[in-house]
Amino acid sequence: MPTLNINGKPVSLDVPPDMPLLWALRDVAGMTGTKFGCGAALCGACTVHVDGKATPSCVTPVSSVVGKDIVTIEAIGQDPVGRRVQDAWQQIDVVQCGYCQSGQIMAATALLKSNPQPSDSDIDSAMAGNICRCGTYSRIRAAIKIAGAAPQKEA
Repeated sequence: MPTLNINGKPVSLDVPPDMPLLWALRDVAGMTGTKFGCGAALCGACTVHVDGKATPSCVTPVSSVVGKDIVTIEAIGQDPVGRRVQDAWQQIDVVQCGYCQSGQIMAATALLKSNPQPSDSDIDSAMAGNICRCGTYSRIRAAIKIAGAAPQKEA
């Protein structure tokens, strides 16, 4: 039974080692904020952070994340950058249907943690793996710029 470090806490899950992290999080750990979109790492709805890197959980086997730090949308607001991203999302009403937004926020947070003031090209590159069927891309970009420009306070 693997023990995963999820949102700063050890969580033992009775799952096969080849189970995708997405299903371990959603179906076993009960963390439903991470969404299933395509199952092939093409849409970004399932994005989580693994050791700080935006990672598609639908194609990431549980065995590959044992001993690594996993952060989901449920805890991203505890990170100062994640909180700024969430605040910016709310400030300009990025969400339309909302289905992709947890993955969008996770990808945007990873981007801003590595590049606090990204250019449009940097944003396009980092967010390319996240699809929004509602087409909120201009609001997503604007929110990322707002979050990057926000005063950086500790949580």
